[in-house]
Parts: sequence; structure tokens; C-alpha cells
Amino acid sequence: MASTAFPSRDDFAALLNDSLGGEDGGFEGRVVKGTVTGIENDLAVIDVGLKSEGRVPLREFAAPGQKADLKVGDEVEVYVDRVENAHGEAMLSRDRARREAAWDKLEAEFTESARVEGVIFGRVKGGFTVDLDGAVAFLPGSQVDIRPVRDVTPLMDIPQPFQILKMDRRRGNIVVSRRAILEETRAEQRSGLIQTLAEGQIIEGVVKNITDYGAFVDLGGIDGLLHVTDLSYKRINHPSEMINIGDTVRVQIIRINRDTQRISLGMKQLESDPWEGAAAKYPVGAKLSGRVTNITEYGAFVELEPGIEGLVHVSEMSWTKKNVHPGKIVSTSQEVEVIVLEVDPEKRRISLGLKQAQSNPWDSFAEKHPVGSTVEGEVKNATEFGLFIGLDGDVDGMVHMSDIAWGISGEDALALHRKGEMVQAVVLDIDIEKERISLGMKQLERGGPAAGGTAAAAAGLSKNSIVTVTVLEVRDGGLEVQAGEDGAAGFIKRSDLGRDRDEQRPERFQIGQKFDAMVTGFDRAKKPTFSVKAMQIAEEKQAVAQYGSSDSGASLGDILGEALKAKSEG
Repeated sequence: MASTAFPSRDDFAALLNDSLGGEDGGFEGRVVKGTVTGIENDLAVIDVGLKSEGRVPLREFAAPGQKADLKVGDEVEVYVDRVENAHGEAMLSRDRARREAAWDKLEAEFTESARVEGVIFGRVKGGFTVDLDGAVAFLPGSQVDIRPVRDVTPLMDIPQPFQILKMDRRRGNIVVSRRAILEETRAEQRSGLIQTLAEGQIIEGVVKNITDYGAFVDLGGIDGLLHVTDLSYKRINHPSEMINIGDTVRVQIIRINRDTQRISLGMKQLESDPWEGAAAKYPVGAKLSGRVTNITEYGAFVELEPGIEGLVHVSEMSWTKKNVHPGKIVSTSQEVEVIVLEVDPEKRRISLGLKQAQSNPWDSFAEKHPVGSTVEGEVKNATEFGLFIGLDGDVDGMVHMSDIAWGISGEDALALHRKGEMVQAVVLDIDIEKERISLGMKQLERGGPAAGGTAAAAAGLSKNSIVTVTVLEVRDGGLEVQAGEDGAAGFIKRSDLGRDRDEQRPERFQIGQKFDAMVTGFDRAKKPTFSVKAMQIAEEKQAVAQYGSSDSGASLGDILGEALKAKSEG
């Protein structure tokens, strides 16, 4: 009996290795070709040349949302996960095979920045999943379209182009964009269309969107901006006042920037410019009627006609209301009368005056109340230097503290009056240009200027006479004094308070203090001037003449001593 030779362990291992493709050409982890040998319960039975066949779900052979088109005998590519599982079957995957093949292709296309085709098939947090012929990519929500898309359903399960933004094979991450494709396509269309347009061209378009600053107009594939200032020559607060979304509008192309592909449009350019001939139409000094269209902190804009507005500066709004917000003088849509102050057609500016269209209250006051007349008014305010009195015509007059009362200091005189009190005063001066009215209250008292008191009181005084005066007010420059009990008031300059510098200090005197002084003269208002220094010099001369001279051997002290002694005895 012939003996049968069995292969050794090493020979058996070699035979097995050969059947599996050898150590270097193993099936596991590779994409191989196989044949469909049967279809069982949604599974395809595939022979790839191993000891046993493998089963792959039919859905792996179908595109998203479609049925698998597979039959017995078809040759397919699958990925070998394992040569044999616990049941002795080969572990095969069509998805993995497609994915590996897809990655190879996508990496090449990504390197060349080429477009890839894919299908949106699912939703995930922040975006969507896209099937790129086996590889799954992420489509961020911001990359779906140029503008936000509320419903993506119509875009799903439809093959369409995408741009790969980034990919990482090791981590299995791919990010794609549909928006990049749309922007590129749109840029190509815009570039072609913009070449057909020219500045100054008149064209029709459809209003696509309206914002606070203007409207976007579709010119047939490219948008132009119609700024709110180019809608009309008249003031437009919001574009919706003139146009609505969907309106067909006739516009003129103002500017084209071919680098940025931005187009500026205008509608008012198709109308006649109201500023042409404005200087002749609105001469300086003309009185016009207009409507207040806008109020700001610095003034109010008045529309003289559609498209032409002038500014009434806050300083030209009222004769009497100073530092007041324009909104407290006029209101929007109010009809007002104004005077043209200045016209600049080049800068398209007209300066208007509101107060100039009304009578000047200081002119009116001067006509009704000339200097010297008596007026009555309410104390509006008290300051450190006087009182402000409200007068006819909504003007104010001021009573300086020195003109409030006779015989007392200005501070004490101010304390005698309070805000809201009705008082009478004499008009001392009116300066229409400076808008100032000077008033006096003490002049209404007995002995005051209004009653001719200065002349009357001064009538009893003569130049070079010696009188006893009472201090009314102490100032840096001298003293305000009054002669006798009810005599005229006058002034002693600092230098006339004495011969010695130490005596020429006003602060050494007190209000109410009495002393002698010489009348040295009268001013234009017949108000007397006094001097202590002049009195001292006169007394010295008199003493020298009466009691001796310097040549007699008597000293000046002896002479004055005798003079004073004689005066006291007399």
C-alpha cells in the first residue's frame, strides 16, 4: 500500500497564504472587486475570491433617497474589513469602498481647487450633511446660500456643485460651501453685465431691498445702490416715503466702480435742479414764507419750495430768547415767515433769519420809552452788580447797584429787592445795537436826577466851598458821598482823599462817616465833585497868608497850629 504524503505545517501555511493573496497582498483593509452572486432579504451576496462570500446591505449601493439598482452577476467594488468573522463569512462594506475611493478623488480635486458634486441628505447641529459620492462632508448653515435660507428642503437630495473649504483625512473631516459656488457664478454674471453699463446711462430696475440709508435696485442680475440723498431734491427722511419693494423705478447710473463692482444710482438726477437760478429767485433781504422741516440743536431748516431748504441758525431765531433750544421757538411743519440773509448756490445753502421778519423790540421800546421816561417792570433776576427788570416787548433793562438807592451801599440796596417784585425806574440809556437798556431807580427819589434833583441840590453848592459830606459807598477808586442831609451826591477820587499817601486809602472810611471836603467842580450832569486834598491845601495857604510866611521864622506846624486854634475858638 502506497503511503500518502501529507504537507507539513510550513507547507500548509504557505498554501493558505497563497489562497489569501500572500503576506504582502492580504485582502484585509483593501478595496477589491467582487461579483454579486445573489440577493437575499435586502442583502447582496458578493464573492470576492475568498473561502466564503460576504453580505452587504442593498442600501449601501443606492444614492441618498433612491433605490439600489443591483442584480446578480454585477461586478462591484467593496472594502474588506475582515477575511472571516465568527460565522465564517467575509466582512465586506460598499460604503467604506466608496468612501476610500471618494477620498482619493476629493484630495486631488481639493488640491486643484476644483468643484465637487454632492447631495445634501441630512441635518446636523449648525448645518447639514453632504454625500460626496461616498464621503460625508459638513455644510455650515452660513455656507448654504448668499442670503439666509429659511427652508433648505428644496435643496436636499439634489446633485449640485460644492467647493471644499478644508479637509482632514486622518480625522475624517470635510467642510464644503455651496455659497462660494453661487458667489463665483454671480461674480461672473456681474462682471459680464457691468461691462454693458455706463455712467450717465438711464435704466429701469426693480427695488429689491430698502434700508434707512437707501434702496438696492436689481438692474437685471446686478444690484445698484440708490442712496436716500439721491431719491429727490426735497428732504426725504426714509426711502419708503417714495418707493416700495417690488417697484419698477427709472434711475440714472451716477458712478460705476468696476474694481468693487459697485454701482451708485440716482432718481433726482432725472428731475430739473431747483437750485438753478436760486440767487435771483431768493435775493438777500427778501421776506418769504416756508415750512419747518427739521429741527436741530443749532437751528431749524425751512423749506422754501420742494428741493430748496434754508437754515435759520439758533442765533437768528429770536430777539429776546437767548440760549434756548430751537424746538421751543418753532415746531416741525409750522409755517413761518423768514428773511433771506445769505445765498450760496454753489454750496446749495441759504441762510435765513426768523427774528428779522419781526420788529426789533429794542427799536420799539426806544420809540415808546425815550431816555428820561419812567417805566415799570418785574424784577426778573438779581446779580452781584445789579437788578434785571422785565419791560414791555419782552426785553430786559438793568439797574446798576449804584443806581438803586441814595445814601446806602450797592450791596445793601440790592438786598432791598427780591425776584418777582414790581418796581419803577427811569430810562438812563438805550443801546439798540448791543441790545442794552440802562435804568435807574434812585433817580425817582427826592433829590434824584429824574426830578432835577442834582441841579437843585447842587444849586446850594458853590465851587471851592467847604461842606460836610456823608460816605454812601466805599469803592477801590474812591468814595461816593452826599453833601449835607439831603444834598447832592458826588464822588471823591482816591487821590483826593488826602495829601499823604496813607490818607489816600478808601478802606479807612466807613459808610455813614462824616467829614469836611471842598467842592472842586461839577460834571456834565451837574453832579458835584469833592476833594479833601484840595481843602487841606487851601487851608494851608490861608494859614500862611494870615499868620505869617516862611520868611518870618515861624514853622509850618506853628502856623497851622495857630490857624486850627483860631478856627476852633471861632
